[in-house]
Amino acid sequence: MNILLVEDDSATASFIQKGLSESGYIVDHAVDGEDGLHLALTGSYDALIIDRMLPRRDGLSIVQTLRSRQIDTPVLILSALGEVDNRVEGLRAGGDDYLVKPYAFSELLARLQALLRRSQPTPDQSVLRLRDLEMDLLKRQVKRAGQPINLQPREFTLLEYLLRHAGQVVTRTMLLEKVWDYHFDPQTNVIDVHISRLRSKLDKDFEVPLLHTIRGAGYLLYDPEAA
Repeated sequence: MNILLVEDDSATASFIQKGLSESGYIVDHAVDGEDGLHLALTGSYDALIIDRMLPRRDGLSIVQTLRSRQIDTPVLILSALGEVDNRVEGLRAGGDDYLVKPYAFSELLARLQALLRRSQPTPDQSVLRLRDLEMDLLKRQVKRAGQPINLQPREFTLLEYLLRHAGQVVTRTMLLEKVWDYHFDPQTNVIDVHISRLRSKLDKDFEVPLLHTIRGAGYLLYDPEAA
């Protein structure tokens, strides 16, 4: 699942981003309100985590703008302002939850997961499918032809990204940025290793391979018999 984090404190942002990535989420990060609003308006996110006090545009202004444009993506507001009136103001601005600093990451994660559950009105919206491959995002389960496939957290995130872009060539740069949160090439074979492991788990015991390497371009998850 894709999460947008809008947080100007670099240490806090790094802490949250690392924890969410380890929990299997794909995280984009904006460092101020203007960039955060731009990403929220133009990107596709399952939830937003927005700090209330931000440079250039405050968090409540972002939420109010999104709601005025009929964008109902769940929003968790983070703030050091914890009085009842502050929390009420945040919720009335359009926030779905309000978490007061300091907080434990476990609570942030639990609140985020609760927002994501509430935003999934039917089970089908939380299930990604390709041919006989099925990924349940809420249960964090993967099956092919009904057989369970055990994936490590990073493999799960990688497969989710590939499924969301099924039928499209995904480049190494896209994977580095969206799955590993690298905005530079670390000059390692980390992608090749994970793709190899994922391909072994997805295709090894099945007649029709789904995960393909496109030389010089990237990787492609698709059903060749449906092409």
